Amino acid sequence: MLALAGGGLALTNPSLANFRDFSSDRLVEEISKELCGDGGMPVLLRMAINNCVGLVQAQREALAAVVLSHTRRRNYGLVSVFESELGGQSLLRWQVPRFRSTVVGVAGQFVLISAATDRSESP
Repeated sequence: MLALAGGGLALTNPSLANFRDFSSDRLVEEISKELCGDGGMPVLLRMAINNCVGLVQAQREALAAVVLSHTRRRNYGLVSVFESELGGQSLLRWQVPRFRSTVVGVAGQFVLISAATDRSESP
């Protein structure tokens, strides 16, 4: 019985492709909240972009590629741990916050263990 349960977990251990889909959905949601809300972007950028949420959603595939290029997967057979770190670049005199996260994938599901944004860096 235990071997059957372990085999089931191993078969449903999420892959990098599964994580790409999960993380791009979450990233679009988080970026939309952070950037498109008041104080998220410099005033000049907000004036130039009339549909911020739509713009972010249109970049879902590009965001997924960025996340994957900054993610390390540790596969333990039954579960996988995905550690991501991205951000920190300067964009039009605005510092993109550095973001770090740890996500555990198990049984076809993802559980966010930790997430932190470092906003202390300044241009």
